[in-house]
Amino acid sequence: MLFQEVSAGYRGRPVVHNIDLSFAAGTVTGLVGPNGAGKTTLLRVALRLIAPAAGKVQLLGKPLPDWSPQGLACALAYLPQESEAPWPVEARKLVALGRLPHRSPFAALSEADHRAIIDALARCDGLEFSRRAMNELSAGERARVLLARALAVQAPILLADEPAAHLDPAHQLRLMELLRAEARRGAAVVVTLHDLSLASRFCDRIVVMEEGRVRAAGAAASVLNDEVLQSTFAIRARRLDGSIVPWERG
Repeated sequence: MLFQEVSAGYRGRPVVHNIDLSFAAGTVTGLVGPNGAGKTTLLRVALRLIAPAAGKVQLLGKPLPDWSPQGLACALAYLPQESEAPWPVEARKLVALGRLPHRSPFAALSEADHRAIIDALARCDGLEFSRRAMNELSAGERARVLLARALAVQAPILLADEPAAHLDPAHQLRLMELLRAEARRGAAVVVTLHDLSLASRFCDRIVVMEEGRVRAAGAAASVLNDEVLQSTFAIRARRLDGSIVPWERG
């Protein structure tokens, strides 16, 4: 996935400016930055939810406007920030929605669809509650089901918007492990995060955004340095085995 001099915003209000970024297969890229930095806006541009005011986006070497809706849904899997699911649909049926882009209208699930659904649930440790209703599951279980839905798409690109928000530490770690495993299977994984500890531990590459621009990009050890932490995040941090631990306000 490639962004070339991309600017975008809402109702004429610019949010991101002149973004030049590429996201490689087999890599977890973490988008980090303060609130309002433009992280989610970038994902929305890739999802074609908003159109760039300037610049170009390519997916798998093809211009974003040239993708059909079905083709785009097969190429991009999306894990939203919101994990609430108040409706009483069975977890496995929700995961099955990830196979919709691969099917003709009103077509029954194929054998390949069933395999993809079972595989996604198994990878997310969700088989044991796959026949329970979503509104009966815990927040951590719902998050695993929603990730399984994204994995069931079997897309070459996975976008995740603050997937660790509202989860307890154990479920945060498990979710990030699953995202990293998906990258190791060959996907380009792009995840927005506020937790710098998770970003520094699980992301192969970090993109720091500030006021709609790329402040720095590269390996966590070089990008999340003291100067960036103080000027962009207004914190001081300690380091433990290469991970960032926010310690005090900067």
